[in-house]
Amino acid sequence: MANESVTSQQPPEPKRDRINPVVFYGSAIGIVAFALWTMVFTEPASTVINTVLAWISDSFGWFYFVAVVLYLVFVICIGLSRYGSLRLGPAHSTPDFNVITWAAMLFSAGIGIDLLFFCIAEPITQFLAPPTGMAGTPEAARHAMELTFLHWGLSGWGIYTLVGMSLAFFSYRHGLPLTIRSALYPLFGHRIHGTIGHGVDIAAVLGTVFGIATSLGIGIIQLNFGLNYMFDIPESTATQAALAILIVVFSAISAVTGVDKGIRRLSEFNMLLALLLMLFVLFSGKTLFLLNALVMNVGDYLAHFASLSFNTYAFDPPTDWLNAWTVFFWAWWIAWGPFVGLFLARISRGRTIRQFVAGTLILPLSFMMAWMSIMGNSAIDLVMNDAGVADFGQQAMNNPGSAIYLFLQSYPWVGLTTVVTTILAIVFFVTSGDSGSLVLSNLTSVLSDPNHDAPAWMRILWAAIIGILTLALLMAGGLSALQSAVVIMGLPFALVLFLMMLGLFKALKVEGLKEDSLRGSMAGHLSGRTSPGEGAARNWRQRLARAVSCPNHEQVSRFLSEVGKPAMEEIREVLSEQGFPVEIVEGSGRNEHLALNVSLGGEPDFTYQIWPHRSAMPAFSIRDTHAGTHYYRLQVHIGEGGQGYDVYGYTQEQLIADILDQYERHLFFLHSQRESPGGEAIMPDDPTTAGR
Repeated sequence: MANESVTSQQPPEPKRDRINPVVFYGSAIGIVAFALWTMVFTEPASTVINTVLAWISDSFGWFYFVAVVLYLVFVICIGLSRYGSLRLGPAHSTPDFNVITWAAMLFSAGIGIDLLFFCIAEPITQFLAPPTGMAGTPEAARHAMELTFLHWGLSGWGIYTLVGMSLAFFSYRHGLPLTIRSALYPLFGHRIHGTIGHGVDIAAVLGTVFGIATSLGIGIIQLNFGLNYMFDIPESTATQAALAILIVVFSAISAVTGVDKGIRRLSEFNMLLALLLMLFVLFSGKTLFLLNALVMNVGDYLAHFASLSFNTYAFDPPTDWLNAWTVFFWAWWIAWGPFVGLFLARISRGRTIRQFVAGTLILPLSFMMAWMSIMGNSAIDLVMNDAGVADFGQQAMNNPGSAIYLFLQSYPWVGLTTVVTTILAIVFFVTSGDSGSLVLSNLTSVLSDPNHDAPAWMRILWAAIIGILTLALLMAGGLSALQSAVVIMGLPFALVLFLMMLGLFKALKVEGLKEDSLRGSMAGHLSGRTSPGEGAARNWRQRLARAVSCPNHEQVSRFLSEVGKPAMEEIREVLSEQGFPVEIVEGSGRNEHLALNVSLGGEPDFTYQIWPHRSAMPAFSIRDTHAGTHYYRLQVHIGEGGQGYDVYGYTQEQLIADILDQYERHLFFLHSQRESPGGEAIMPDDPTTAGR
């Protein structure tokens, strides 16, 4: 290697966000062409869609069942493993949102309007037209809730968890783009930036668009009935087109405001409104019956989860039922995987893998079980025991969009609850549409930072494309066409998910080797921080002085220039003599830090950075009236992020020793990686992201 050393006083010019032309134009043109085809040639398009659906259902129905279970088992195993303590981001990162806000956002984006549509329609349909057994019996009622829990429970959220965990890990921990292709880096390396990556992202965009369009189409059908019910607005294609336009406009406005404002506030409002509606039904209905039924439903679901998850009805398959329900739901969850997974990653930086897995599986499941049980059992009880609503069950089954409105007629304050339900539907529309357009914009862009979002014009454009496709599918056959399109588009991404599992597993094994390398290189660390010739007395006195010191900004800046930089220059001089290109980066202003970057050729480079971190003054120093309210810690950052310890007060020799400890650890990791059976994936540790 040629000798090379560079000292820079300013950080390099930041990269610019830009459109990804292959993914953007390829997916956008394909979607618009499909929409125009279904609008202009409605009958032939419907025939083709149904033919493809029948082939996929006959040939791959079993595959959907197996795949969904494997996704769930994988994420649970990862969460419970040694890798569960790893953060979705640098080691020093912390969550951006509190648990309540985080839960509201993931729930509103992950389920949304569909919860209103199916909370009455599915339990009633499974009760009156079950796949097997006699309809209308207590056994049918219990099985109806088991199937409802299956379709809305752990299985689907396992898909979201897999995608979200993968994207957050590769983007926030390794500096890769926040797109689906990044999860395949351990398998394909830099080739993800070429044809392979473009193909994967296009598949993700197509699945996402059709999944969102299906949800919005289902919601439009329901909202159209609600407006007809309240204001006699006709149920027609023209009305649905007007609703699609309005939803697109509101979604675009919300998406432009970003995650921290529009999407966050709407999600919190929607969760509160849904909770109030559920509690109203609970306490104005048969409260004790509903609580008993909830406990029973949870027990039935957990006890029979495995048999329900693998029941393909092989001996007497109810093909139409499977296509309309389980196969449709599994494909729908898969199609929504890129969308919700990327959104979950976007709002989950800083959480550990174990926190992420537990939160995304348990929090939505808890609310879903309460919501579906209270609403569904209330509706089934009406059909079984209230002769005054004899036609309610058939109407809810034949016209699902009307189900919740017809259901609320049996409760007091029907005018108020109808308005609340309509507002809830509209806001669920907007939260699905705005987060969808935001995610699609990010998927079709090349962003300089995973925390950045695509420009506003792209979000508006994607909101419009979603609206066009939704209307096209409604014109092609309403609910049936929507369901068929999702099953078709979900299949390609189901295969991509298995590649994501393999890529994440290989990357996590690398993280395990990094942890093991710390123990393997411990001998060097045990040498301590005592400079040659230092006595033990001087060492402990220095350590005590460091422990109680609370330096200000001027003091840490002086330490960086008088101790940190000379220490790094000495190491650079020696490594450069050995032929290693070494770079010292000295940031200033808000980007103030010191970084020593060593290029190791084809191996992952080594970086050692010192970043000032502003911290609240401890109580024992407040008594110093000149100390101020804050002090600074000089924390060490390496490729995985902050290491949590402060080097302020180290001598130059001690700092050199610490840098060498981390360097030896990195070299031991590279050795372990080479010696590992079968080899391990090489992950991109970007030195520019270590201190973020």
